[in-house]
Amino acid sequence: MWIIWVIVALLALCILATVGIFLFTFFYPKKWHTDDFHYPDSPLAEPYKDEAFELIKQFQALPCERVETTSFDGLKLSARYYKQSEVAPIAICFHGYKSTAIKDMCGGSLHLMEKGFNILLCDQRAHGESDGRVISFGINERQDVKSWCDFALRRYGPVPFYLVGVSMGAATVLLAADLEFPKTLRGIMADCPYASPREIIKTAAGYMKIPGWTIIFGILGARVLGGFNLSKISAVDTVSRSKVPVLIIHGADDDFVPEEMSAEIAKANPDKVTRLAIPKAGHAMSYLVDKKTYIKAMDDFIEKTL
Repeated sequence: MWIIWVIVALLALCILATVGIFLFTFFYPKKWHTDDFHYPDSPLAEPYKDEAFELIKQFQALPCERVETTSFDGLKLSARYYKQSEVAPIAICFHGYKSTAIKDMCGGSLHLMEKGFNILLCDQRAHGESDGRVISFGINERQDVKSWCDFALRRYGPVPFYLVGVSMGAATVLLAADLEFPKTLRGIMADCPYASPREIIKTAAGYMKIPGWTIIFGILGARVLGGFNLSKISAVDTVSRSKVPVLIIHGADDDFVPEEMSAEIAKANPDKVTRLAIPKAGHAMSYLVDKKTYIKAMDDFIEKTL
């Protein structure tokens, strides 16, 4: 009889672990981090806080149009559109996990606007003014990239465009790299992407001193409660099939997403991928740490692909 009670107790613990990890990792109904000034608590980021806030304020002051499209699964997706010219190329931009579009994208986007780009600054599903309660680390979000590209083609015509992302947004655009896009897609620019949803969750668990084997509960929760397969896709695989050039920039001292993940992605398709590591830069800090090198990499990439 006691064996039955032990089995029941173990099953209950497994269920609690599955639900708890799902709610902590993937479920995001309240959208806590809606403040553009919610700054990372990292010693690598602290020296650049004032400069980052100035960039955010500059971007917040820019006029824009709110636009919407619909995801493959019926969610309302929202974005800000910053127009320079009817015929200008468009940068379609995607931010990181539990972050905001303006905070994550302001630096590179301001530079692209100076170059004459129109900017489509997207709120990822479950973030900002977009619908949804579940974050799938790029698995469903990659289809949202396709939705925004289709929207841009319908709304703005066949102008050249680029996909741009930071952190989870970088992984999102790379996970979309093997999808069918309009021929006007010129390239993908990704800042500090992770190699796969499964690997970054396992890595983050390690930072929190959580045993790696608990990833099984994350996989189970994602599948049963979120409806997506955490192990099905990786940026290594999708980039290996990319038909367009890819630029990957990553902080060499990234304290959240190891720079080795970018190296692994780049190795999958060396003919298409250009990779740059910025020394002494932490997670998503490359632009602020070495603006000159970062901007030159972007400009060189655009010059070769536009």
